[in-house]
Amino acid sequence: MKTRIEHDSLGNVEVPADCYWGAQTQRSKQNFLIGNQTMPLQVIYNIARIKRAAASANAEMGKLSTKKMELIHKVCDEIINGKHDFQFPLSVWQTGSGTQTNMNLNEVISIRGEEIYSGDRNNKPRFIHPNDDVNMSQSSNDVFPTAMRLTGYEQISKHTIPAIRHLRNSLQNFAAKNRSKVKTGRTHLMDATPISFGQEFSAYVSLLDNGLKRLQTSIQALLEIPLGGTAVGTGLNTLKNYDKIVAEHISKITGEKYKAAKNKFEQISAHDAFVDVHNVLNQIAISIHKIANDLRFMSSGPRCGINELQLPANEPGSSIMPGKVNPTQIEAIMMVCARVAGNDVSMTNVAKLGNLELNVAKPLIIFNLLESAQLLGDASISFADKCVAGLKVNIKKTKEYTEQNLMLNTVLNKAIGYEKAAQIAKIAIDKDMSLREAAILSGFITATDYDKLVDVKKMLKPEN
Repeated sequence: MKTRIEHDSLGNVEVPADCYWGAQTQRSKQNFLIGNQTMPLQVIYNIARIKRAAASANAEMGKLSTKKMELIHKVCDEIINGKHDFQFPLSVWQTGSGTQTNMNLNEVISIRGEEIYSGDRNNKPRFIHPNDDVNMSQSSNDVFPTAMRLTGYEQISKHTIPAIRHLRNSLQNFAAKNRSKVKTGRTHLMDATPISFGQEFSAYVSLLDNGLKRLQTSIQALLEIPLGGTAVGTGLNTLKNYDKIVAEHISKITGEKYKAAKNKFEQISAHDAFVDVHNVLNQIAISIHKIANDLRFMSSGPRCGINELQLPANEPGSSIMPGKVNPTQIEAIMMVCARVAGNDVSMTNVAKLGNLELNVAKPLIIFNLLESAQLLGDASISFADKCVAGLKVNIKKTKEYTEQNLMLNTVLNKAIGYEKAAQIAKIAIDKDMSLREAAILSGFITATDYDKLVDVKKMLKPEN
């Protein structure tokens, strides 16, 4: 492999000749051979947007020449458009400030900029310096948390929320289509009074509606950015109002309304906003797990389970049992929910690493958030399209269970009282007969009065 020599404050480093990165990136690549999780490209693209915005602000304020600004813009646009993805090889498991990734961007922009400017990436000194020009008015400590906020907001607003809303709408469609179909309710996994599929699924819709409201509210905090705070939040090495000007440029680039944080010290030293957002993702995962688990119970069978719902047969379920169909989409999304729960525990622990002026677990915080947001979004779409959309009610089974349900005796309380209604249920169990047969046998109520009272449709709402 051909190499070239790059230099940093620690000395010379050999770098692959065909790469645009420099000495610091190469050192990080060699020193952090941990796992196979590289920094997500969404983070890379948003750091490039930040570099572009910073160049614009610095040029506007007279600190950076127009020519250098234009070169930085050109390279940043190439990065944002995915032309240099392989130039960003660094692991998530690096310094907790994200400095190596910030320098990876600075070096690539500098060296690629030199290639555009002079035609030779090896020409030195380079026209654009990675620290003095590309990183002007910046520190990793304000660049990386700003990129975290841009990336988190983008991922959740453009993918996770629409995906969960898609699942919500799929559940709503099922509820509307099966509004009047009655089934046996269950509490403690035991028979309870009747409920309609429309009512049962309305609970699922409401769970997701409430979760979506909380999520939409929580991500608004990510629209405040600490850029301009530099190393510890004081704004050292920036000009007055730089933070506001650079936020305006970021807003133009992203199309979102970002603004300078009122307290940059807080956003650099701690990441409570990310804890809050992820906690909402975890709450939604808890709701989705409940929904999926309910569908798994109701679709169990087909001969020896509840079998009130029939799942679409997407694929064979067993390598040894012919004809078996398993709730695969349900199991997949339940595993996703478990992963989100695990990430939430991790998020709690890494958020504690805000030592004095700097939280030192930033890469893992954004990695956790992005993974949870993407998994929940992807799984919600898959669950909606490959499971909920193909659900069917087993009318024969639901009718059978409703007729056999001893908890229909609850409606007899108002006519004969709790004690006698309980005795009727015991008779039905002891003599293995229907509730109607037991009620008539007991002598507590006539067949005519029983038929007037025990109307499952009327049991779905309060009396007039």
